[in-house]
Amino acid sequence: MTATATLDPRRAAGRFVLQGLAHVGRISLMIAEMGRSLGEWRVWVPRTFTEAWNIGVGSLPIILLVAGFAGAVTALQTGYQFTGNIPYYVAGSLIVESVVLELGPVLTGLILAGRIGARYAAELGTMRVTEQIDALETLGRSPASHLVIPRVLAGIVMIPILTVFANVVGIISGWLAVSAVLPVTNADFTYGARIFWKPFDAYYSIIKGFAFGTCITIISCYFGFSTEQGAEGVGKSTTAAVVASCVMILLLDTLLAKLLLH
Repeated sequence: MTATATLDPRRAAGRFVLQGLAHVGRISLMIAEMGRSLGEWRVWVPRTFTEAWNIGVGSLPIILLVAGFAGAVTALQTGYQFTGNIPYYVAGSLIVESVVLELGPVLTGLILAGRIGARYAAELGTMRVTEQIDALETLGRSPASHLVIPRVLAGIVMIPILTVFANVVGIISGWLAVSAVLPVTNADFTYGARIFWKPFDAYYSIIKGFAFGTCITIISCYFGFSTEQGAEGVGKSTTAAVVASCVMILLLDTLLAKLLLH
C-alpha cells in the first residue's frame, strides 16, 4: 500500500503543487521583509557596495572569457554554414544579433547562477546552520537588511553591466574570428551589423540582465535562508539554488522573448 501510494501520480502531482506553493509563499515573505527593511539604509548601503565590487570585479574575467569563446564559435559556425548565395555582410548581422539578443545575457546569467548563486546559498546556509542568523534576530537586527538586500541590489545593478561587457567582447571576438574564415572586410561586417540593428536590441539585452540578476540573487538567498540539517543541508541548498536559478533563467528568457519581441 505504501509503495502504491508513493507511485500514485495524483499524489505526486499534489505534493509537487503544494511544495511549489510553499516556496512561493516563503519567497513572498522574504521579499516583504526586504521591503520593510529598506529604511535601514545605513546598514545595507555600504554592504551593497562591497557585494557589487565582489560580483563585478570577481566575475569579470570569466564572463569575458566565455563571451569571447561564444562570439568566436558563432563566427566559425557562420563560416561553415555560409554558401555563395548569401551576401557576406549578413555574417555581421548574424553575429551581432545572436550575441546581443541571446548569447551575451543568457551565458552571463548561467555563469553567475553557478558562481554567485552557489556562493550566496552556501554563505547564508552556513550562517543558518551555525545559528548566526538566529543571533541577529535575537539582537533585534533584521537579517534582510544585513544579508539579503545588499546581495540582491548588488546583483540587480552589476549583472546588467557584466552583460554589456559580455556583448562587446562577444561581438569583437566574432568579428575577428569571421574575418579568418570568410572574406569579410571590416566594411562588410559593419554594414551587416548596422543594417538589421534596432536600438531596442540593446535595451532588450539589458532588461534580460536585470531580470536574471533579480532571479539569481533572490532564489539563492531564499535557499540559503531555508537551509536545514547541517553541512548536508548546505550542500543541498547550494545545488537547489543553482539548478532553480538556471531553470528560471531559461524560463524568463522564453517569456521575455515572447512578450518583448512580438
